[in-house]
Amino acid sequence: MEAIIPIDKPVGWTSFQVVNKLKWHIRHLTGVKKFKIGHAGTLDPLASGLLLVCVGKATKQIEKLQSGIKEYSGTMVLGATTPCYDLERAIDNYYPFEHITTEDIENARNRFVGEIEQTPPIFSAVKVDGQRAYQAAREGDDVAITAKKVTIYEFSVTKRIDNDSDSSSFSLPTSSNDTKDNRFGADTHLYRNPQGVVPKGLPLLDFHVTCSKGTYIRSLARDMGEALKSGAFLSALRRERIGDYRIENAIQLNDIERTITTDILAIE
Repeated sequence: MEAIIPIDKPVGWTSFQVVNKLKWHIRHLTGVKKFKIGHAGTLDPLASGLLLVCVGKATKQIEKLQSGIKEYSGTMVLGATTPCYDLERAIDNYYPFEHITTEDIENARNRFVGEIEQTPPIFSAVKVDGQRAYQAAREGDDVAITAKKVTIYEFSVTKRIDNDSDSSSFSLPTSSNDTKDNRFGADTHLYRNPQGVVPKGLPLLDFHVTCSKGTYIRSLARDMGEALKSGAFLSALRRERIGDYRIENAIQLNDIERTITTDILAIE
């Protein structure tokens, strides 16, 4: 087999769960029990968008695909922070935001275009002493992560929204399969009930980012908050492109059984 399959990952699924769902379908489709499969770049559980899953010989291309330029769109909340920089955890601090002007936002945005140093979140897939940072963080261990250089090719703030609606949390999609077996991974329960909410009154910024491998958009939101002498975290994120692959051509998760055929898998 040899295939690169672009999937539109929904909110609430881990990248690992998506790979496992594809693995189960391919086994059922082909009768092949053992084959290589993996993804080219983790997408956070509370984010949606393009996830490239490589099957068979295509797994040799994972490193190359991971190096591709990426595009994201999303929303950040000003005036508050969470420990994980998104809604997986509840707000831990509030900050003034009334002083922030359009000019302040533009000046702060400009600071993060080009090559910058960025510290990944402690709730991330970065390895620290051989362990994923998020695993240590969820166990309550102290995690020290080193800053690294990344490149932001384009960073635009497309809209500022005064959030006057009632506080609301994500309503995550559910799958009946999750309660029947564990093939989607052991962490499913963590992402069905996110702890964070977007409180009434905190302003929102919609944005678009084009960036290099290794860029954490959650960290960019945190750094924007600090640059504005306030706080910020992500309330939504969607990956739209990896290299030459775009979200417009991705397969919806509930269409896998109908769309992924032996022809797509290029079985020899």
